Amino acid sequence: MRFCLYFYKISNYNIYSMKFQLYSHFKPTLPQQEAVHKIVENLKRNVKDTVLLGVTGSGKTFVAANIIEQIQKPTLVISHNKTLAAQLYQEFKEFFPKNAVHYFVSYYDYYQPEAYIPQSDTYIEKDAKINEVIDRLRHEATQSLMTRNDVIVVASVSCIYNIGSPEDYQNISLLLKKGQIIQRKELLLNLVRLQYQRNDIDFQPGSFRIRGNLIEIFSPTGKEIIRIELLGNKIENLSRICPELNRKIHSNSEKILEIHIFPAKFWVTPKDKLEIALQNIQSELQERLKELKKQGKLLEAERLEKRTNYDIEMIRETGWCHGIENYSRHLEFRKPGSSPFTLLDYFNKCPNFSLNKSNKSQTSKSHSASSAKYSRNYITFIDESHITIPQLHSMYEGDKQRKKTLIEYGFRLPSALDNRPLRFEEFEKEINQTVYTSATPGPYELKKAKKGGNIVELLIRPTGLLDPKIEVRPIKNQIKDAIKESKKAIKKNERVLITTLTKRMAEDLADYLEEQGLKVHYLHSEIKTLDRPTILNDLRSGKYDIVVGINLLREGLDLPEVALILILDADKEGFLRNETTLIQTMGRAARHPNGRVIMYAEKITGSMKRAIKEVERRRKIQAEYNKKHHIKPSPIKKEIREWGFAQEKKEIKDISEIAKTNDIKILKKEMEKAAKSLDFEKAAQIRDEIKKLKENPLNKSTK
Repeated sequence: MRFCLYFYKISNYNIYSMKFQLYSHFKPTLPQQEAVHKIVENLKRNVKDTVLLGVTGSGKTFVAANIIEQIQKPTLVISHNKTLAAQLYQEFKEFFPKNAVHYFVSYYDYYQPEAYIPQSDTYIEKDAKINEVIDRLRHEATQSLMTRNDVIVVASVSCIYNIGSPEDYQNISLLLKKGQIIQRKELLLNLVRLQYQRNDIDFQPGSFRIRGNLIEIFSPTGKEIIRIELLGNKIENLSRICPELNRKIHSNSEKILEIHIFPAKFWVTPKDKLEIALQNIQSELQERLKELKKQGKLLEAERLEKRTNYDIEMIRETGWCHGIENYSRHLEFRKPGSSPFTLLDYFNKCPNFSLNKSNKSQTSKSHSASSAKYSRNYITFIDESHITIPQLHSMYEGDKQRKKTLIEYGFRLPSALDNRPLRFEEFEKEINQTVYTSATPGPYELKKAKKGGNIVELLIRPTGLLDPKIEVRPIKNQIKDAIKESKKAIKKNERVLITTLTKRMAEDLADYLEEQGLKVHYLHSEIKTLDRPTILNDLRSGKYDIVVGINLLREGLDLPEVALILILDADKEGFLRNETTLIQTMGRAARHPNGRVIMYAEKITGSMKRAIKEVERRRKIQAEYNKKHHIKPSPIKKEIREWGFAQEKKEIKDISEIAKTNDIKILKKEMEKAAKSLDFEKAAQIRDEIKKLKENPLNKSTK
């Protein structure tokens, strides 16, 4: 029996059909119930666009969770930055503990795109540092979308970038059967074709290793190791191993007869189609070489020929090369100029999605895909839409200009242009029913929602809290005054946010405040993704009293301990000091009974005037509602919890304390506890501590 890449329909796999079940200690307030009812009715009437205009602290995420439970459809939540996405991810995980909630953001801790600067003849090679934790979370998200319906994916705007064909990712797997006759060499070659890398020393997700007659494959999700036991050319046994505990996930009596191994990376092409794809790349190369030589660009032609031929050979031999995504149009058999495959296409492949008969005549992106389009039976929430929508608008053009230069000077083929984010009009076509949430909706979503009068306001907070009081002070001596006001707030056990205009100013001010004896930290986009939630939790817990930042301190962050917002240089009109930004920034103090904002300015600009007017309007409505319903404003009580992956990070620091016990029984209990709560990194570290103790002959507790 020959060993081969096997086309496997996920519909034959174990598909979960659980319903969304919302768990919460509190019930929706009357204003929240009204908002949920209006939006659910819109969705049931197939209204395409609805705006939820909800003030900070009004419970927009809780409203969204109630909508999801009532609608019972897969849900995509798009956020404009990773920090807010992490917070939303944690909140939805708490609301839906029995359902699949996933986090999908750019997996780069550092990213320098490939570029060429003609003026100085400088070629900048692509340089990136991939965060392996986030990479695993991305794989978990796409695999859940293919195996179940009760899925919520919280994503950043990176969800509109090309990630490879879901058709290929879904259908290609390596079929292994107990008793199967195989050749070891062909088995290993096919693992490489699925883009697994051999690594016998540092065994990581997406790799495989060989130990005598054992071949172990680490799943790209990091959840399991597949162990293949060989006897000559025969598969003697198959098992699934827990990576941290190094023991079988299943019982010894439970025999695994077959296993399907899915690709380690998103870009993978069926073996029988790979050679055709490479021939198409070669054909495009020859056409482009003729064009360059005709233009007298002999150096560019030679450069392109060498680079492309090298990549072709690498793909032919290993199934992968650096920059393989630039050949994605050919590998996915898409037409020139066609839209790339993104996370949105994976939503379209959710199980139980009915085929839309009206679209059957449309041409699909891939020749390998069905000619029929799947009905887009999911809903999309665009969080903080006033800033997320402009980001989605702008992503395509920046990518296009960089690629055009690379193509012109012989670094890439013209087809590299088709490895790109979606154009905004393509994004609009991909999504169906959408709910835009923001305290300050932008003109795009307001225009779309106004057509049907579908703007739902949520201005009343469950705790009766009012929008903050606002004060404008002179810009002279603003730092001195900011320190004075911060110290007053800290004495009352209140937290402070200070906003500046640049990253450098944020860092310098944080250093200066620290010299003044204040507990402070800065926060901006250069802080690593997984460190940002930790800093904000440290602010809430009191490790820091002040956080200094720029735009990361605006939209959506839930910090109920923050009572004072200090806006430096508030009169500097621009992106960071326009009406929308000012309202959003001031909203960070709306979760505290003593919430107040001080803006430092030489003059009151138009943006400041409009922002102050809107906040005062909302404050008046809130005060009247409280008076009518006899509500006394009360502080928000929210437990400080670690945000998913951040929880792993913090708990690992406590391993040394656990190890000091020198008691193996206690350590084993802690290890099992960590594994049960899916804290596998901590479990692995405790396992290593146990091993050290067992190797120490002087340790009596090893008996």
